Amino acid sequence: MIRIHASFSEPVFRAVAGICRVLSIRHAEELSLLRAPEEKDKKKRKGPVLGTEDDFDLSGVVLPASAEQQPFRGMPAHFSDSPTTEACYRMLSVSWTGLSPEHVLKMPRPSNLMEKAQINSRWLSSSRSLMQQDVRENEQLWLRFKYYSFFDLEPKYDAVRITQLYEQARWAVLLEETESTEEEMMVFAALQYHINKLSLSADPTEPAGEQGLDDLDSALSNLQVKLEGGTSTSDMLENLTTIPELKDYLRIFRPRKLTLKGYKQYWVVFKETSISYYKSREEALGEPVQQLSLKGCEVVPDVNVSGQKFCIKLLVPSPEGMSEVYLRCEDEQQYARWMAGCRLAAKGRTMADSTYQSEVQNILSFLQLQRASPDAPVAPDAEAIGTQWLGSPRYQKKFKPKQLTPRILEAHQNVAQLSLTEAKMRFIQAWQSLPDFGISYFVVRFKGSRKDEILGIANNRLIRIDLGVGDMVKTWRYSNMRQWNVNWDIRQVAIEFDEHINVAFSCVSARCNIVHEYIGGYIFLSTRSTDKGRGLDEELFYKLTGGHEAL
Repeated sequence: MIRIHASFSEPVFRAVAGICRVLSIRHAEELSLLRAPEEKDKKKRKGPVLGTEDDFDLSGVVLPASAEQQPFRGMPAHFSDSPTTEACYRMLSVSWTGLSPEHVLKMPRPSNLMEKAQINSRWLSSSRSLMQQDVRENEQLWLRFKYYSFFDLEPKYDAVRITQLYEQARWAVLLEETESTEEEMMVFAALQYHINKLSLSADPTEPAGEQGLDDLDSALSNLQVKLEGGTSTSDMLENLTTIPELKDYLRIFRPRKLTLKGYKQYWVVFKETSISYYKSREEALGEPVQQLSLKGCEVVPDVNVSGQKFCIKLLVPSPEGMSEVYLRCEDEQQYARWMAGCRLAAKGRTMADSTYQSEVQNILSFLQLQRASPDAPVAPDAEAIGTQWLGSPRYQKKFKPKQLTPRILEAHQNVAQLSLTEAKMRFIQAWQSLPDFGISYFVVRFKGSRKDEILGIANNRLIRIDLGVGDMVKTWRYSNMRQWNVNWDIRQVAIEFDEHINVAFSCVSARCNIVHEYIGGYIFLSTRSTDKGRGLDEELFYKLTGGHEAL
Protein backbone atom coordinates (compact mmCIF):
# COMPACT_ATOMS: atom_id res chain seq x y z
CA MET A 1 0.00 0.00 0.00
CA ILE A 2 1.36 3.43 -0.97
CA ARG A 3 0.47 6.85 0.39
CA ILE A 4 0.70 9.39 -2.40
CA HIS A 5 -0.49 12.91 -3.21
CA ALA A 6 -3.08 13.12 -5.98
CA SER A 7 -4.75 16.14 -7.49
CA PHE A 8 -8.11 16.62 -5.78
CA SER A 9 -9.58 19.18 -8.17
CA GLU A 10 -8.38 18.07 -11.61
CA PRO A 11 -10.10 15.27 -13.60
CA VAL A 12 -9.19 11.75 -12.51
CA PHE A 13 -7.57 11.18 -15.93
CA ARG A 14 -5.01 13.87 -15.11
CA ALA A 15 -4.69 12.77 -11.47
CA VAL A 16 -3.84 9.22 -12.60
CA ALA A 17 -1.22 10.63 -14.98
CA GLY A 18 0.40 12.39 -12.01
CA ILE A 19 0.33 9.24 -9.87
CA CYS A 20 1.85 7.15 -12.66
CA ARG A 21 4.61 9.68 -13.15
CA VAL A 22 5.58 9.33 -9.49
CA LEU A 23 5.44 5.53 -9.75
CA SER A 24 7.36 5.49 -13.07
CA ILE A 25 4.56 3.86 -15.06
CA ARG A 26 4.34 4.85 -18.71
CA HIS A 27 1.08 5.09 -20.65
CA ALA A 28 -1.06 6.18 -17.73
CA GLU A 29 -4.08 6.30 -20.05
CA GLU A 30 -4.37 2.50 -19.66
CA LEU A 31 -4.96 2.78 -15.91
CA SER A 32 -7.56 4.33 -13.67
CA LEU A 33 -8.79 4.39 -10.08
CA LEU A 34 -11.54 2.35 -8.54
CA ARG A 35 -12.90 2.22 -5.02
CA ALA A 36 -11.74 -0.61 -2.79
CA PRO A 37 -14.45 -3.23 -2.11
CA GLU A 38 -16.30 -2.86 1.14
CA GLU A 39 -15.29 -5.43 3.71
CA LYS A 40 -18.15 -7.56 4.95
CA ASP A 41 -19.06 -7.16 8.60
CA LYS A 42 -16.30 -4.62 9.11
CA LYS A 43 -16.35 -2.43 12.18
CA LYS A 44 -16.32 1.30 11.79
CA ARG A 45 -12.80 2.54 11.39
CA LYS A 46 -11.40 5.29 13.54
CA GLY A 47 -8.83 7.60 12.03
CA PRO A 48 -7.26 7.28 8.61
CA VAL A 49 -7.57 4.14 6.53
CA LEU A 50 -3.85 4.02 5.73
CA GLY A 51 -1.06 3.48 8.18
CA THR A 52 -0.05 -0.19 8.37
CA GLU A 53 3.50 -1.47 8.68
CA ASP A 54 3.75 -2.22 4.96
CA ASP A 55 2.83 1.30 3.83
CA PHE A 56 5.22 3.35 1.72
CA ASP A 57 4.89 7.10 1.93
CA LEU A 58 5.63 8.90 -1.35
CA SER A 59 3.62 11.99 -0.48
CA GLY A 60 6.80 14.05 -0.06
CA VAL A 61 8.43 13.01 -3.34
CA VAL A 62 9.46 15.93 -5.54
CA LEU A 63 9.72 15.18 -9.26
CA PRO A 64 12.16 16.90 -11.61
CA ALA A 65 10.71 19.56 -13.88
CA SER A 66 11.71 17.76 -17.08
CA ALA A 67 9.24 15.40 -18.69
CA GLU A 68 11.85 12.61 -19.01
CA GLN A 69 13.22 11.29 -15.74
CA GLN A 70 16.87 10.33 -15.89
CA PRO A 71 17.82 7.15 -13.99
CA PHE A 72 20.21 7.36 -11.07
CA ARG A 73 21.85 4.21 -9.64
CA GLY A 74 19.62 2.07 -11.85
CA MET A 75 16.29 3.62 -10.83
CA PRO A 76 14.35 6.86 -11.36
CA ALA A 77 16.21 9.59 -9.47
CA HIS A 78 13.37 10.42 -7.06
CA PHE A 79 13.38 6.84 -5.77
CA SER A 80 17.04 7.07 -4.74
CA ASP A 81 16.45 9.81 -2.14
CA SER A 82 16.26 7.48 0.86
CA PRO A 83 16.32 3.79 1.86
CA THR A 84 12.51 3.96 2.19
CA THR A 85 11.92 5.15 -1.35
CA GLU A 86 14.47 2.62 -2.65
CA ALA A 87 12.53 -0.13 -0.86
CA CYS A 88 9.34 1.20 -2.43
CA TYR A 89 10.87 0.98 -5.91
CA ARG A 90 11.91 -2.60 -5.23
CA MET A 91 8.35 -3.41 -4.12
CA LEU A 92 6.95 -1.87 -7.31
CA SER A 93 9.40 -3.46 -9.75
CA VAL A 94 10.00 -6.89 -8.16
CA SER A 95 7.14 -9.31 -7.63
CA TRP A 96 5.90 -10.01 -4.13
CA THR A 97 7.18 -13.41 -2.95
CA GLY A 98 5.43 -13.60 0.45
CA LEU A 99 2.15 -14.98 -0.88
CA SER A 100 0.47 -17.69 1.19
CA PRO A 101 -2.65 -19.86 0.79
CA GLU A 102 -4.38 -17.60 3.31
CA HIS A 103 -3.82 -14.55 1.07
CA VAL A 104 -5.45 -16.31 -1.88
CA LEU A 105 -8.38 -17.62 0.14
CA LYS A 106 -9.07 -14.23 1.78
CA MET A 107 -9.27 -12.36 -1.51
CA PRO A 108 -12.82 -11.88 -2.86
CA ARG A 109 -13.31 -14.32 -5.74
CA PRO A 110 -16.15 -13.82 -8.23
CA SER A 111 -18.11 -17.05 -8.64
CA ASN A 112 -20.29 -16.00 -11.59
CA LEU A 113 -20.73 -13.33 -14.25
CA MET A 114 -22.95 -11.25 -11.97
CA GLU A 115 -20.15 -10.95 -9.40
CA LYS A 116 -17.60 -10.19 -12.12
CA ALA A 117 -19.86 -7.37 -13.27
CA GLN A 118 -20.01 -5.89 -9.76
CA ILE A 119 -16.25 -5.26 -9.86
CA ASN A 120 -16.68 -2.78 -12.71
CA SER A 121 -19.29 -0.74 -10.85
CA ARG A 122 -16.54 0.73 -8.64
CA TRP A 123 -14.58 2.65 -11.30
CA LEU A 124 -14.32 6.40 -10.79
CA SER A 125 -15.25 8.71 -13.65
CA SER A 126 -12.12 9.89 -15.46
CA SER A 127 -13.72 13.19 -16.49
CA ARG A 128 -14.61 14.31 -12.98
CA SER A 129 -12.35 15.18 -10.05
CA LEU A 130 -11.85 13.18 -6.87
CA MET A 131 -13.60 15.94 -4.97
CA GLN A 132 -16.67 15.76 -7.24
CA GLN A 133 -16.88 12.03 -6.58
CA ASP A 134 -16.79 12.39 -2.77
CA VAL A 135 -13.38 10.80 -2.32
CA ARG A 136 -12.11 11.58 1.17
CA GLU A 137 -8.57 12.41 2.19
CA ASN A 138 -6.70 9.23 3.17
CA GLU A 139 -9.33 7.07 1.49
CA GLN A 140 -7.94 3.88 -0.04
CA LEU A 141 -8.28 3.60 -3.80
CA TRP A 142 -7.03 0.91 -6.17
CA LEU A 143 -4.84 1.80 -9.15
CA ARG A 144 -5.49 -0.80 -11.85
CA PHE A 145 -5.08 -1.36 -15.57
CA LYS A 146 -8.59 -0.58 -16.74
CA TYR A 147 -8.15 -0.97 -20.49
CA TYR A 148 -6.68 -4.24 -21.78
CA SER A 149 -4.77 -2.59 -24.59
CA PHE A 150 -1.10 -2.46 -23.60
CA PHE A 151 0.92 -0.18 -25.81
CA ASP A 152 4.69 -0.40 -26.39
CA LEU A 153 5.74 -2.65 -23.49
CA GLU A 154 9.49 -2.11 -23.30
CA PRO A 155 11.49 -3.90 -20.55
CA LYS A 156 14.19 -1.22 -20.60
CA TYR A 157 11.74 1.50 -19.54
CA ASP A 158 8.81 -0.40 -18.05
CA ALA A 159 10.14 -2.34 -15.05
CA VAL A 160 7.34 -1.12 -12.77
CA ARG A 161 4.66 -1.27 -15.47
CA ILE A 162 5.50 -4.87 -16.44
CA THR A 163 5.63 -6.01 -12.81
CA GLN A 164 2.30 -4.39 -11.94
CA LEU A 165 0.73 -5.80 -15.09
CA TYR A 166 2.07 -9.23 -14.16
CA GLU A 167 0.61 -8.89 -10.65
CA GLN A 168 -2.80 -7.98 -12.05
CA ALA A 169 -2.61 -10.92 -14.47
CA ARG A 170 -1.52 -13.29 -11.70
CA TRP A 171 -4.43 -12.35 -9.45
CA ALA A 172 -6.87 -12.56 -12.36
CA VAL A 173 -5.73 -16.17 -12.89
CA LEU A 174 -5.57 -17.12 -9.20
CA LEU A 175 -9.00 -15.67 -8.44
CA GLU A 176 -10.44 -17.13 -11.66
CA GLU A 177 -11.54 -13.77 -12.99
CA THR A 178 -10.01 -15.12 -16.22
CA GLU A 179 -10.69 -18.83 -16.62
CA SER A 180 -8.06 -21.30 -17.80
CA THR A 181 -7.83 -25.01 -18.50
CA GLU A 182 -5.93 -27.45 -16.31
CA GLU A 183 -2.89 -27.51 -18.63
CA GLU A 184 -2.86 -23.72 -18.87
CA MET A 185 -3.03 -23.43 -15.08
CA MET A 186 0.06 -25.65 -14.77
CA VAL A 187 1.90 -23.28 -17.13
CA PHE A 188 0.86 -20.27 -15.05
CA ALA A 189 1.89 -22.07 -11.85
CA ALA A 190 5.30 -22.97 -13.33
CA LEU A 191 5.89 -19.38 -14.45
CA GLN A 192 4.91 -18.08 -11.00
CA TYR A 193 7.28 -20.54 -9.34
CA HIS A 194 10.10 -19.44 -11.66
CA ILE A 195 9.40 -15.73 -11.16
CA ASN A 196 9.21 -16.23 -7.40
CA LYS A 197 12.62 -17.96 -7.34
CA LEU A 198 14.29 -15.24 -9.41
CA SER A 199 12.61 -12.41 -7.48
CA LEU A 200 14.19 -13.54 -4.21
CA SER A 201 17.63 -12.56 -5.52
CA ALA A 202 16.66 -9.89 -8.04
CA ASP A 203 18.09 -6.38 -7.84
CA PRO A 204 15.94 -3.96 -9.85
CA THR A 205 18.75 -1.41 -9.97
CA GLU A 206 21.08 -3.75 -11.89
CA PRO A 207 20.58 -3.84 -15.67
CA ALA A 208 20.54 -7.37 -17.03
CA GLY A 209 23.38 -8.33 -19.40
CA GLU A 210 25.51 -6.04 -21.50
CA GLN A 211 23.44 -2.87 -21.88
CA GLY A 212 25.13 -1.84 -25.09
CA LEU A 213 24.56 -5.23 -26.68
CA ASP A 214 20.97 -5.28 -25.42
CA ASP A 215 20.34 -1.91 -27.06
CA LEU A 216 21.91 -3.14 -30.30
CA ASP A 217 19.83 -6.34 -30.24
CA SER A 218 16.71 -4.28 -29.58
CA ALA A 219 17.48 -1.93 -32.47
CA LEU A 220 18.11 -4.84 -34.84
CA SER A 221 14.91 -6.51 -33.66
CA ASN A 222 12.92 -3.33 -34.25
CA LEU A 223 14.51 -2.97 -37.68
CA GLN A 224 13.52 -6.55 -38.51
CA VAL A 225 9.94 -5.87 -37.46
CA LYS A 226 9.83 -2.75 -39.64
CA LEU A 227 11.28 -4.65 -42.60
CA GLU A 228 8.77 -7.47 -42.11
CA GLY A 229 5.97 -4.94 -41.88
CA GLY A 230 5.81 -4.60 -45.65
CA THR A 231 6.03 -0.82 -45.71
CA SER A 232 7.88 -0.58 -49.02
CA THR A 233 6.01 -0.07 -52.27
CA SER A 234 7.08 -3.46 -53.67
CA ASP A 235 5.89 -5.23 -50.50
CA MET A 236 2.59 -3.40 -50.63
CA LEU A 237 2.06 -4.38 -54.26
CA GLU A 238 2.99 -8.00 -53.49
CA ASN A 239 0.53 -8.09 -50.59
CA LEU A 240 -2.21 -6.76 -52.86
CA THR A 241 -1.66 -9.50 -55.44
CA THR A 242 -0.56 -12.50 -53.37
CA ILE A 243 -2.65 -12.86 -50.24
CA PRO A 244 -1.61 -16.15 -48.58
CA GLU A 245 -4.17 -18.95 -48.48
CA LEU A 246 -4.50 -22.10 -46.40
CA LYS A 247 -5.72 -25.35 -47.95
CA ASP A 248 -5.85 -28.62 -46.07
CA TYR A 249 -8.01 -31.45 -44.80
CA LEU A 250 -9.65 -30.59 -41.49
CA ARG A 251 -12.38 -32.26 -39.48
CA ILE A 252 -15.45 -30.06 -38.98
CA PHE A 253 -18.25 -30.35 -36.48
CA ARG A 254 -21.40 -28.19 -36.34
CA PRO A 255 -23.40 -28.83 -33.15
CA ARG A 256 -27.11 -29.14 -33.88
CA LYS A 257 -30.07 -29.97 -31.72
CA LEU A 258 -31.20 -33.62 -31.65
CA THR A 259 -28.10 -34.92 -33.42
CA LEU A 260 -25.24 -37.15 -32.30
CA LYS A 261 -23.11 -36.72 -35.43
CA GLY A 262 -19.43 -36.04 -34.76
CA TYR A 263 -16.54 -34.61 -36.76
CA LYS A 264 -16.42 -35.17 -40.50
CA GLN A 265 -13.40 -34.63 -42.72
CA TYR A 266 -13.56 -31.90 -45.40
CA TRP A 267 -11.18 -30.15 -47.77
CA VAL A 268 -11.03 -26.62 -46.35
CA VAL A 269 -9.86 -23.48 -48.13
CA PHE A 270 -9.06 -20.35 -46.11
CA LYS A 271 -9.00 -17.34 -48.44
CA GLU A 272 -8.84 -13.72 -47.29
CA THR A 273 -11.36 -13.61 -44.41
CA SER A 274 -13.57 -16.56 -45.40
CA ILE A 275 -13.44 -20.32 -44.97
CA SER A 276 -15.02 -22.63 -47.58
CA TYR A 277 -15.20 -26.37 -47.16
CA TYR A 278 -15.78 -29.14 -49.69
CA LYS A 279 -16.43 -32.88 -49.53
CA SER A 280 -13.09 -33.57 -51.24
CA ARG A 281 -10.11 -31.82 -52.77
CA GLU A 282 -11.32 -32.66 -56.26
CA GLU A 283 -14.59 -30.80 -55.70
CA ALA A 284 -12.87 -27.55 -54.67
CA LEU A 285 -13.45 -26.05 -58.12
CA GLY A 286 -17.21 -26.28 -57.65
CA GLU A 287 -19.63 -24.94 -55.07
CA PRO A 288 -18.60 -25.44 -51.42
CA VAL A 289 -20.71 -27.27 -48.87
CA GLN A 290 -20.68 -24.00 -46.98
CA GLN A 291 -18.75 -20.74 -46.86
CA LEU A 292 -18.16 -18.96 -43.55
CA SER A 293 -17.30 -15.28 -43.33
CA LEU A 294 -15.15 -14.85 -40.23
CA LYS A 295 -15.42 -11.07 -39.95
CA GLY A 296 -16.81 -10.27 -36.51
CA CYS A 297 -16.78 -13.87 -35.32
CA GLU A 298 -15.46 -15.08 -31.97
CA VAL A 299 -12.42 -17.39 -32.09
CA VAL A 300 -11.99 -19.64 -29.06
CA PRO A 301 -9.18 -22.21 -28.56
CA ASP A 302 -10.21 -25.70 -27.47
CA VAL A 303 -6.88 -27.43 -26.85
CA ASN A 304 -5.53 -30.31 -24.79
CA VAL A 305 -1.87 -30.78 -25.66
CA SER A 306 -1.38 -34.04 -23.75
CA GLY A 307 -4.52 -35.46 -25.39
CA GLN A 308 -3.44 -34.22 -28.84
CA LYS A 309 -6.64 -32.22 -29.21
CA PHE A 310 -6.21 -29.08 -31.30
CA CYS A 311 -9.61 -27.53 -31.99
CA ILE A 312 -10.73 -24.04 -33.00
CA LYS A 313 -14.20 -23.03 -31.90
CA LEU A 314 -15.78 -20.41 -34.15
CA LEU A 315 -18.84 -18.46 -33.11
CA VAL A 316 -20.05 -17.03 -36.40
CA PRO A 317 -22.65 -14.23 -36.45
CA SER A 318 -25.97 -15.28 -37.98
CA PRO A 319 -29.52 -13.85 -37.99
CA GLU A 320 -30.42 -16.27 -35.18
CA GLY A 321 -27.42 -15.30 -33.04
CA MET A 322 -24.02 -17.00 -32.92
CA SER A 323 -23.61 -20.22 -34.92
CA GLU A 324 -21.02 -22.70 -33.57
CA VAL A 325 -18.47 -24.38 -35.84
CA TYR A 326 -15.53 -26.52 -34.65
CA LEU A 327 -12.38 -27.04 -36.72
CA ARG A 328 -10.16 -29.92 -35.58
CA CYS A 329 -6.52 -29.85 -36.67
CA GLU A 330 -4.09 -32.76 -36.85
CA ASP A 331 -1.14 -31.24 -35.02
CA GLU A 332 0.31 -28.11 -33.42
CA GLN A 333 1.75 -26.66 -36.63
CA GLN A 334 -1.52 -26.92 -38.53
CA TYR A 335 -3.45 -25.55 -35.54
CA ALA A 336 -1.14 -22.55 -35.16
CA ARG A 337 -1.46 -21.55 -38.84
CA TRP A 338 -5.24 -21.85 -38.92
CA MET A 339 -5.79 -20.28 -35.49
CA ALA A 340 -3.62 -17.27 -36.40
CA GLY A 341 -5.54 -16.84 -39.66
CA CYS A 342 -8.90 -17.07 -37.87
CA ARG A 343 -7.90 -14.45 -35.30
CA LEU A 344 -6.85 -12.01 -37.99
CA ALA A 345 -9.93 -12.70 -40.13
CA ALA A 346 -12.19 -12.01 -37.14
CA LYS A 347 -10.68 -8.51 -37.10
CA GLY A 348 -11.21 -8.12 -40.85
CA ARG A 349 -7.52 -8.69 -41.70
CA THR A 350 -5.97 -11.30 -44.00
CA MET A 351 -2.91 -13.52 -43.66
CA ALA A 352 -0.99 -10.92 -45.67
CA ASP A 353 -0.94 -8.85 -42.49
CA SER A 354 2.56 -8.36 -41.10
CA THR A 355 1.53 -9.78 -37.71
CA TYR A 356 0.48 -13.20 -39.07
CA GLN A 357 3.84 -14.94 -38.65
CA SER A 358 4.40 -13.52 -35.15
CA GLU A 359 0.89 -14.67 -34.20
CA VAL A 360 1.73 -18.20 -35.41
CA GLN A 361 4.93 -18.20 -33.34
CA ASN A 362 3.14 -16.91 -30.21
CA ILE A 363 0.59 -19.73 -30.48
CA LEU A 364 3.33 -22.34 -30.93
CA SER A 365 5.26 -20.92 -27.95
CA PHE A 366 2.23 -21.18 -25.67
CA LEU A 367 1.58 -24.77 -26.81
CA GLN A 368 5.24 -25.59 -26.17
CA LEU A 369 4.87 -24.41 -22.58
CA GLN A 370 2.00 -26.85 -22.06
CA ARG A 371 3.91 -29.85 -23.42
CA ALA A 372 5.15 -32.34 -20.82
CA SER A 373 8.91 -32.51 -20.36
CA PRO A 374 10.46 -35.99 -20.03
CA ASP A 375 13.40 -34.57 -18.06
CA ALA A 376 11.40 -33.29 -15.09
CA PRO A 377 13.35 -33.61 -11.81
CA VAL A 378 12.23 -35.62 -8.83
CA ALA A 379 9.65 -33.58 -6.93
CA PRO A 380 10.77 -32.01 -3.66
CA ASP A 381 8.44 -31.50 -0.76
CA ALA A 382 5.28 -29.66 -1.85
CA GLU A 383 5.81 -26.90 0.70
CA ALA A 384 9.27 -26.20 -0.69
CA ILE A 385 7.79 -24.72 -3.86
CA GLY A 386 4.56 -23.43 -2.34
CA THR A 387 2.07 -25.26 -4.54
CA GLN A 388 -0.71 -24.08 -2.21
CA TRP A 389 -0.70 -20.61 -3.78
CA LEU A 390 0.49 -21.30 -7.33
CA GLY A 391 -2.90 -22.47 -8.58
CA SER A 392 -6.48 -21.26 -8.32
CA PRO A 393 -8.72 -22.63 -5.52
CA ARG A 394 -10.59 -24.81 -8.04
CA TYR A 395 -7.44 -26.80 -8.82
CA GLN A 396 -6.30 -26.74 -5.19
CA LYS A 397 -9.49 -28.64 -4.35
CA LYS A 398 -9.10 -31.01 -7.28
CA PHE A 399 -5.48 -32.03 -6.58
CA LYS A 400 -3.47 -32.66 -3.45
CA PRO A 401 -0.16 -30.77 -3.09
CA LYS A 402 1.78 -33.99 -3.72
CA GLN A 403 -0.02 -34.34 -7.04
CA LEU A 404 0.47 -30.71 -8.05
CA THR A 405 4.18 -30.45 -7.27
CA PRO A 406 5.53 -32.87 -9.91
CA ARG A 407 3.23 -31.43 -12.58
CA ILE A 408 4.35 -27.88 -11.84
CA LEU A 409 8.02 -28.88 -11.88
CA GLU A 410 7.45 -30.74 -15.14
CA ALA A 411 5.98 -27.59 -16.70
CA HIS A 412 8.80 -25.56 -15.15
CA GLN A 413 11.36 -27.31 -17.36
CA ASN A 414 9.94 -25.42 -20.33
CA VAL A 415 10.50 -22.00 -18.72
CA ALA A 416 13.56 -22.59 -16.53
CA GLN A 417 15.91 -20.74 -18.93
CA LEU A 418 13.87 -17.53 -18.98
CA SER A 419 15.12 -14.37 -17.28
CA LEU A 420 12.90 -12.66 -14.71
CA THR A 421 11.58 -10.08 -17.17
CA GLU A 422 11.12 -12.68 -19.92
CA ALA A 423 9.11 -14.88 -17.54
CA LYS A 424 6.82 -11.99 -16.60
CA MET A 425 6.32 -11.10 -20.25
CA ARG A 426 5.59 -14.74 -21.09
CA PHE A 427 3.02 -14.86 -18.26
CA ILE A 428 1.34 -11.71 -19.60
CA GLN A 429 1.31 -13.10 -23.16
CA ALA A 430 -0.16 -16.40 -21.96
CA TRP A 431 -2.82 -14.47 -20.04
CA GLN A 432 -3.64 -12.49 -23.19
CA SER A 433 -4.18 -15.73 -25.14
CA LEU A 434 -6.96 -16.96 -22.83
CA PRO A 435 -10.48 -16.80 -24.33
CA ASP A 436 -11.86 -14.65 -21.49
CA PHE A 437 -8.95 -12.20 -21.45
CA GLY A 438 -9.73 -8.50 -21.59
CA ILE A 439 -13.52 -8.69 -21.24
CA SER A 440 -15.12 -6.32 -18.71
CA TYR A 441 -18.62 -7.39 -17.72
CA PHE A 442 -21.75 -5.36 -16.99
CA VAL A 443 -25.31 -6.40 -16.21
CA VAL A 444 -27.64 -4.63 -18.65
CA ARG A 445 -31.14 -4.94 -20.04
CA PHE A 446 -31.38 -4.70 -23.80
CA LYS A 447 -34.24 -2.72 -25.29
CA GLY A 448 -37.17 -5.02 -25.98
CA SER A 449 -35.95 -7.72 -23.59
CA ARG A 450 -37.64 -8.69 -20.33
CA LYS A 451 -34.58 -10.16 -18.63
CA ASP A 452 -31.16 -8.98 -17.54
CA GLU A 453 -28.18 -10.00 -19.66
CA ILE A 454 -24.43 -9.44 -19.64
CA LEU A 455 -22.63 -6.93 -21.83
CA GLY A 456 -18.96 -7.74 -22.31
CA ILE A 457 -16.71 -4.87 -23.38
CA ALA A 458 -13.36 -5.77 -24.97
CA ASN A 459 -10.73 -3.70 -26.74
CA ASN A 460 -12.26 -4.26 -30.19
CA ARG A 461 -15.86 -5.39 -29.71
CA LEU A 462 -19.00 -5.55 -27.59
CA ILE A 463 -20.42 -8.96 -26.65
CA ARG A 464 -23.97 -9.89 -25.68
CA ILE A 465 -23.85 -12.79 -23.21
CA ASP A 466 -26.62 -14.94 -21.74
CA LEU A 467 -26.56 -14.32 -17.99
CA GLY A 468 -27.86 -17.78 -17.14
CA VAL A 469 -25.46 -20.04 -19.06
CA GLY A 470 -22.69 -17.63 -20.06
CA ASP A 471 -22.98 -18.26 -23.82
CA MET A 472 -22.13 -15.52 -26.30
CA VAL A 473 -25.28 -14.45 -28.12
CA LYS A 474 -23.98 -11.70 -30.41
CA THR A 475 -20.90 -9.56 -31.01
CA TRP A 476 -20.50 -6.10 -32.51
CA ARG A 477 -17.13 -4.74 -33.65
CA TYR A 478 -16.06 -1.16 -32.99
CA SER A 479 -14.87 -1.01 -36.60
CA ASN A 480 -18.54 -1.28 -37.66
CA MET A 481 -19.73 1.34 -35.18
CA ARG A 482 -21.06 4.57 -36.66
CA GLN A 483 -22.07 6.46 -33.52
CA TRP A 484 -23.18 6.01 -29.94
CA ASN A 485 -24.87 8.21 -27.39
CA VAL A 486 -26.40 8.13 -23.93
CA ASN A 487 -29.86 9.26 -22.92
CA TRP A 488 -28.97 10.42 -19.43
CA ASP A 489 -32.61 10.93 -18.41
CA ILE A 490 -33.57 7.28 -18.82
CA ARG A 491 -29.96 6.03 -18.43
CA GLN A 492 -29.91 4.21 -21.74
CA VAL A 493 -26.95 3.67 -24.10
CA ALA A 494 -27.80 3.60 -27.83
CA ILE A 495 -25.33 2.45 -30.50
CA GLU A 496 -25.66 2.48 -34.27
CA PHE A 497 -23.63 0.06 -36.40
CA ASP A 498 -23.26 -0.41 -40.14
CA GLU A 499 -26.16 -1.91 -42.12
CA HIS A 500 -28.64 0.03 -39.95
CA ILE A 501 -28.10 -2.18 -36.90
CA ASN A 502 -29.20 -0.38 -33.74
CA VAL A 503 -28.50 -1.60 -30.21
CA ALA A 504 -29.85 0.00 -27.05
CA PHE A 505 -29.63 -1.07 -23.42
CA SER A 506 -30.02 0.29 -19.91
CA CYS A 507 -27.33 -0.36 -17.31
CA VAL A 508 -28.21 -2.38 -14.21
CA SER A 509 -24.98 -3.17 -12.33
CA ALA A 510 -23.15 0.13 -12.93
CA ARG A 511 -23.77 3.74 -13.90
CA CYS A 512 -24.16 4.13 -17.64
CA ASN A 513 -21.36 6.69 -17.75
CA ILE A 514 -18.93 3.86 -16.79
CA VAL A 515 -20.04 1.83 -19.82
CA HIS A 516 -19.90 4.98 -21.97
CA GLU A 517 -16.35 5.65 -20.77
CA TYR A 518 -15.21 2.09 -21.48
CA ILE A 519 -16.40 2.22 -25.09
CA GLY A 520 -15.00 5.70 -25.70
CA GLY A 521 -11.77 4.81 -23.89
CA TYR A 522 -11.03 1.86 -26.15
CA ILE A 523 -11.75 3.94 -29.24
CA PHE A 524 -9.43 6.64 -27.88
CA LEU A 525 -6.63 4.11 -27.26
CA SER A 526 -6.91 2.90 -30.85
CA THR A 527 -5.84 6.39 -32.00
CA ARG A 528 -2.46 6.24 -30.24
CA SER A 529 0.60 6.71 -32.43
CA THR A 530 4.09 5.19 -32.25
CA ASP A 531 5.43 8.71 -32.84
CA LYS A 532 6.96 9.54 -29.45
CA GLY A 533 6.89 13.24 -30.22
CA ARG A 534 3.12 13.16 -30.49
CA GLY A 535 1.47 13.43 -27.09
CA LEU A 536 -1.98 12.28 -26.04
CA ASP A 537 -4.97 14.34 -27.12
CA GLU A 538 -6.54 14.84 -23.71
CA GLU A 539 -9.44 16.82 -25.11
CA LEU A 540 -10.28 13.97 -27.47
CA PHE A 541 -10.36 11.58 -24.50
CA TYR A 542 -12.88 13.76 -22.67
CA LYS A 543 -14.93 14.16 -25.83
CA LEU A 544 -15.12 10.39 -26.34
CA THR A 545 -15.60 9.39 -22.70
CA GLY A 546 -17.03 12.29 -20.73
CA GLY A 547 -20.46 12.98 -22.11
CA HIS A 548 -23.01 14.77 -19.98
CA GLU A 549 -22.13 14.29 -16.29
CA ALA A 550 -25.63 14.64 -14.89
CA LEU A 551 -25.46 11.68 -12.52
